[in-house]
Amino acid sequence: MGGKQRFNIWRLVKDGEKATPADVEIPGNASNFPIRPPLPHHLPTVVFGYLDNRRKVHEDAINFCQNVLRKKAVDWQAIFCNNISQDSQPIHNVDLVVTIGGDGTLLQTSHFMDDSIPVLGVNSDPTQDQEVEEFREEFDATRSTGFLCGATIENFEQVLDDILEDQKTPSNLSRMSICLNSRLLPTYALNDALVAHTCPATVSRFSFKIKREGHPCSPLVHCRSSGLRVSTAAGSTAAMLSAGGFTMPILSQDHLQYMVREPILPEAGYSSLMHGLLKPDQSMVASWFSKEGAIYIDGSDVSYSIKHGDTIEMSSKAPGLKVFLPHRLLS
Repeated sequence: MGGKQRFNIWRLVKDGEKATPADVEIPGNASNFPIRPPLPHHLPTVVFGYLDNRRKVHEDAINFCQNVLRKKAVDWQAIFCNNISQDSQPIHNVDLVVTIGGDGTLLQTSHFMDDSIPVLGVNSDPTQDQEVEEFREEFDATRSTGFLCGATIENFEQVLDDILEDQKTPSNLSRMSICLNSRLLPTYALNDALVAHTCPATVSRFSFKIKREGHPCSPLVHCRSSGLRVSTAAGSTAAMLSAGGFTMPILSQDHLQYMVREPILPEAGYSSLMHGLLKPDQSMVASWFSKEGAIYIDGSDVSYSIKHGDTIEMSSKAPGLKVFLPHRLLS
């Protein structure tokens, strides 16, 4: 991949939207809209200044990365994430995918990638600790975490040069496959999958068992809860950890972690099965008994509807994803 060789790059960009005070004004007949409690007099100006700064920082990052790419001996194409959907074609015929945004942008892009093309995430708007502390008593000033992003604008050019010169190797992250009624869904989960009722206030009713190579290796567990979450190693630091799960080494291969969310009076003797690990030769098989529900993959953007009687099977038998991770996750 030497510096003079042509290198094809697909660049996916999170769209930036400008926020103005008009966005929250009550239009038209105010009686048609709920009454909001008044904000502190100075707060709208501060919040909108913060939001507009986020937009500007993100746009500046896009322009910066674009200018870096123009200097390199590479062919590249920019795609906005809003222009891709579940019906879009998989990414092919490129050597590298660069995402500019945060973890959400990288996750969305991963749904269109197999294990042959590496991806580099550029965190366009990292959280500023000083800013978070400054506004702590007024609003949440957290920006982008960028947990999986291997670069920011501070080091993007150096990281890109290392990749082009074969000085940097991507890590292989495990993903999860999901079958609905024995049909493989086209989207592999990089973070996690949540099986739940579409209304968060409604009980999710399902039963599950763990299978090993197609044969049951656990009892059938009946659940009333707020859903079932299954995560990869990469996703174990996200919602799974927040719910009381544990962090898995990010390069753990083929192990999945599962958790029944907020179980209602688990059956006697089955409490230990509400949370656990799935080994590489195991799968989670759940039968859905609510009227409706959904399988949410890596957040809320990708979902598949389910109904009473449907069967969902989740396992680690999926192609991995090559990701250029930040150094802190590899040390």
